[in-house]
Amino acid sequence: MRVLLINVDCGAGSTGRICADLARELINRGHEAIVAYGRNCSQSDIDISFRIGNKFDVYNHVLYSRLFDRTGFASNKTTKRFIEWIKNYNPDIINIHNVHGYWINIKILFTFLKDYNKPVVWTLHDCWPFTGHCAYFDFAKCEKWKAICKNCPQKKAYPKSLFVDSSKKNYLEKKALFKNMKNLTIVTPSKWLSHLVKESFLNNHKTIVIYNGIDLKQFKPLDSSNFRNKYEIGDRKIVLGVATPWTKRKGLADFIKLSSMISNDFVVFLIGLSEEQISLLPSNVKGIKKTSSIKELAEAYSSAYVFFNPTYEDNYPTTNLEAQACGTPVITYNTGGSVESCPTNQVVNAGDLESVVSLLKNNKFVLSNTDFSKESMIQQYLCLFEDLFFKYKHHYEY
Repeated sequence: MRVLLINVDCGAGSTGRICADLARELINRGHEAIVAYGRNCSQSDIDISFRIGNKFDVYNHVLYSRLFDRTGFASNKTTKRFIEWIKNYNPDIINIHNVHGYWINIKILFTFLKDYNKPVVWTLHDCWPFTGHCAYFDFAKCEKWKAICKNCPQKKAYPKSLFVDSSKKNYLEKKALFKNMKNLTIVTPSKWLSHLVKESFLNNHKTIVIYNGIDLKQFKPLDSSNFRNKYEIGDRKIVLGVATPWTKRKGLADFIKLSSMISNDFVVFLIGLSEEQISLLPSNVKGIKKTSSIKELAEAYSSAYVFFNPTYEDNYPTTNLEAQACGTPVITYNTGGSVESCPTNQVVNAGDLESVVSLLKNNKFVLSNTDFSKESMIQQYLCLFEDLFFKYKHHYEY
């Protein structure tokens, strides 16, 4: 079986790591696999990757999106060259992940895939495929996507448009491209996103939930003394937050407010901040930029009293999994798919910091008993790929 994975990144970021892990396990089991990517690739995964386009193509796509609000509808020549490459590679299964991110033309790609008649698995990591502009809409309390997007309230949110609102045009073109693909199976990493898909124009496609998994050999309880000494934390209880980037929807303002509501026994520690955000932190909040060391990140999780994820919209955040794998309980808001990896008694309403403070005082935390391993995730994907491959080879409907 020959599998082509398509994603904005390979080995970099959460979606890039998922693709690289899938490719390597396929290869280990005697199959062929490669990750076609458009933006970033980790050095360790160069051998299993193929880059679509270059930085200049990405910059052009960004400019086109800023001016005309047409993310996903640029990169024409790059995508046409990629299609010729696909024909030569001749995959049996195509697993698409994130196609937004200023790197590929979805109209050219999906028009080709409709006629190519090979099984396509599309893993949705957010809501962008069925909206006219945004990747998430909960924070904006917008439900236009259920009927037709127009007059977008998040035009200047990712993927940012400076002048034009093309949300209606984008929505209608996406609907025409995606709705009637006969060979498409959708995977979502959360039940929350699966329910949204069923309310969207993608509701005629088979949808399967496969939770994201993490490497439990890297994320595990570690000695946290080095981390505590390095950042002069002492014996204080750490309320940890991790995000990249720290936007409004990730709840940075809530952490700042929480820091003024807790005693000196606690310290808020944030990872993934920009230099500007670090410079604006109050004295009772510590913060650092994104760490490139998974070991240091695991030490941070291990050192924390609790991991707080005040996200206002998210799919199935792997930070929740990483923290619990390191033995640290999670508190999160009742938003998106974040609740699916957290015990229900540690889920609070969005913005309810009084309840967060009460939980911190009560100290009655538990960990989820869900299997967070990437092995479980990979096995489910492999079963899906093999099933579709069998049906394709035997001309069954898939």
